Order: sequence, then structure tokens, then C-alpha cells
Amino acid sequence: MLDTMNVNYDTSIPNNVGLSEDRRILKALERWHPGYLDWWQDMGPEGFQESLVYLRTAVAVDPKGWAKFDYVRMPEYRWGILLAPQEEGRVVPFGEHYGEPAWQEVPGEYRAMLRRLLVIQGDTEPASVEQQRHLGTTAPSLYDMRNLFQVNVEEGRHLWAMVYLLQKYFGSDGREEANGLLQRRSGDADKPRMLGAFNEATPDWLSFFMFTFFTDRDGKMQLEALAQSGFDPLSRTCRFMLTEEAHHMFVGETGVGRTIQRTCEAMNDADITDPTDVEKVRALGVIDMPTLQKKVNLHYTLSLDLFGSEVSTNAANAFNSGLKGRFHETRIDDDHRLLDATYPVLKLVDGKVETVDEPALSALNMRLRDDYANDAGKGVERWNKIIAKTGVDFRIELPHPAFHRHIGEFAGANATPDGEIISEAEWLERRDEWLPSDGDADFIDSLMKPVWEPGQFAGWIAPPKVGIDNHPGDFEYVKIEV
Repeated sequence: MLDTMNVNYDTSIPNNVGLSEDRRILKALERWHPGYLDWWQDMGPEGFQESLVYLRTAVAVDPKGWAKFDYVRMPEYRWGILLAPQEEGRVVPFGEHYGEPAWQEVPGEYRAMLRRLLVIQGDTEPASVEQQRHLGTTAPSLYDMRNLFQVNVEEGRHLWAMVYLLQKYFGSDGREEANGLLQRRSGDADKPRMLGAFNEATPDWLSFFMFTFFTDRDGKMQLEALAQSGFDPLSRTCRFMLTEEAHHMFVGETGVGRTIQRTCEAMNDADITDPTDVEKVRALGVIDMPTLQKKVNLHYTLSLDLFGSEVSTNAANAFNSGLKGRFHETRIDDDHRLLDATYPVLKLVDGKVETVDEPALSALNMRLRDDYANDAGKGVERWNKIIAKTGVDFRIELPHPAFHRHIGEFAGANATPDGEIISEAEWLERRDEWLPSDGDADFIDSLMKPVWEPGQFAGWIAPPKVGIDNHPGDFEYVKIEV
């Protein structure tokens, strides 16, 4: 019987899916591999391909002790195909096929829909690497640089995860889609990535921390929904991806938290009691609270757009088919078919925001977005506890879901962060109160000076409480080739 707990390193592609015995897929992946390495060299972290980085690499899929840490050059990282252990007797947990044995092969009638889900998920993984490729040159510490590179190599592995499913289960169509994932580029005018947020620039480290907190959290929600899939190989793939995704959100939450901590400490040291006195706070070389709030407003709303339209036939079809469920589907106490259920949806009705009951089956995107907002809100409250502990009088708030939207019910609506609908003229006049201005971006950029000495940190961010793999504060996480 195949040992799915441990990772086999006998082939050039580490895996726990028996590639040594599946020569057809092994050869297909080996043909894809050089193109992937070319993409990594072209679009991966710029300027650090020869640096030794202290990275974790998966050696098993047991949640306890699944990874080892060591120095590795990123192009030599052992990307691989890793699925969570198969659950004996697993059944389809929702939709028309509720209670039937989970599928080990793709049901013919759902082939196109499943392929589309895999391609969209797969497209986000290399996109974020492309968005972040320049950040290493302005890293505020070797600790942060290493975390960036860890996120990057794991997003690369998540691309491998989707490519394996495409290659194994979709034949020539899958091979074509796998090649397409290496051809699109984030922000490219002719061949952009498929989802809007993954074509936005990530110009600075605060943007990176916000991205990994907010946008990777969308990734978590999508992976949780796909982990419920009746197509068992996808479920198992996403369950292990979630193990890695947790670190990405940790990087974001603690990165923003350390930024907040440093700002509050600097204000207290300088006896500044008004957090909205932007000029005085910025003079300390830290990022002021109103600008942090604006960055939250921007990244949260861009991430809300990733959930698509609140009412969606596509989402209903994916659920009915048993391909994509809800967040923590098996913990929900209902019939898991949603035949007669309703769900409250926020809509713009006659110029006002109202709650309208919609069929729960077509409101699945709204429900997943609500779960996301609740999850993100808990992290924001942890930031507020950092602020409160320092005695600074300020709170960070998530904006209303009608604010700054480009997809769904509120696309193009002119709404304040409190959800008040205003005129376009007022929106244009007040936009810079709520979203980062060019001046804000220039100020943040002025702080982005590299600090590469072991144990040293840029003045705008506090050190972490503990090091990676319990290493001391002056550990050399990245050995930079000069």
C-alpha cells in the first residue's frame, strides 16, 4: 500500500502520490519542470537566486513534524506533489451527490467545471510570486526577507499542486492549461492573471504584509471550500495546502502587528498623544495610524472582490455538483443540499444598502465572504489589542462591504467606509481620506531601505517576539551573495 504520510525523494519531483509507478504523469511533469524553472528564474525573487535561504521543506504530511529547516538556494528547492492522507470511506459531503462515495476520478459531466476551478486557483499562486519579486531588495530585516522567500517557494509548490491535478486527470487539455499557467503574467497588458487583485502591484513591505493577511486569507477560504470537494484528490491537495497557507497569514498578521507596535512605541517615546497628527508621527520615521487604516481599506476591499458576485449561478452549480462546498461544510448543521434555504445578502436598492433574503444555493459567495470577514475581523482585533496595550487612542476598523468595490452588488457604488452612499463628486473629493494617496505611497516608499545585518531591523518595524525555528534574534536567515 502507498505510504501517503511520507514524501518520496526518489524522483526529481518529491511526492507522496506514487509518481515512480505512474510513469506517464512523471514524464509529463518532468517535461513541465524546465519551463517552471525558467519562469522561476525570470519571475521569482529578483537578485537572490544564488543566496542560501533558511527554508522549511516538506518531508511528510503529518501535521506534527511535517517539515525540516535548512539552507537552500531557491532554484534548488524541492517543490513537489503532496496530498493529505486519504480518508477511508469518505463521502461527498454536500450537493446532489450528498452521501455518495467520494470520487477518485473526475465525473465526466463535471469535467469542464472542475478544470476551470483548478485553473483559477492555480493562476493565483504564481501571480503572487510575480507581484512580490522585487521586495527582497528593500527587506527590513533578514528575518522578513526569509519569510518572504518562504511564502514565495510555497506559492510555487501550490502551483505544482494544481498542475499535478491538471496533468493527471485532464490529459492534453490539462497539459495545455498547465503550460498557460506559466505564460500569463501579473499586471501584463496582453496576458494578465485571471483575477483582478493578482494584477495589482505590491510596491512595498506594508503592502506585502496587508496582502498576506487579507488576500492570502481569501486563499484560505477558497482552499477550505475546495477541501470539502467530492473529488477526493482535490480535497486532499487543498487540505495539505492549508497547512502551508497558515504561515502566509502569520507573516501578514505579525508584519502589520509589528508595524503598529513600532509606531505606538515611537509615539510614546516622543510624547505624541494624537495619532492623527500625521506630520509629527511621520517625522519619527514610522507609519502613522491613518495611513495604516487606509491600507486596510484598500487591501480588504480588493480581497472582497475575489469572492465574485454575491449571487452566483456558477457557485450554485459548483455546490450542487459536489465540487466546491462551504467553509467548514461538515460542521454546518443543515441538509447540505440547500434546497429550500435562504441567506441574507446585502444589496443596493433604490440608492440604499438593504438586506435581502436570497436562495442560499445562489448566495454561496456571500456566505463565504461573510465567513472571511469574520475571520479577518478577529485578526484586526488582535492588532487593536496591540494599540490598546500601548495606550494610543486609535482603533483600526474594517470598512463596510459597499466601500470601494469593483465586483458584485456594489461595483461602482460611491460609498463611505461606513456604508453611506454619496455622490460621485463627494467621493472624488474625499477619496484620499479613505484610500492611500500618491503622497502616502511616496512616504511609505521613503522608509523602504534595506536592513540586511543579522539581528537588525528597519526603524519602522519592531522585531518579532520569537525567531523562525526558535533561532536567536541575530540568526543569519539569508546568506546574501555580494
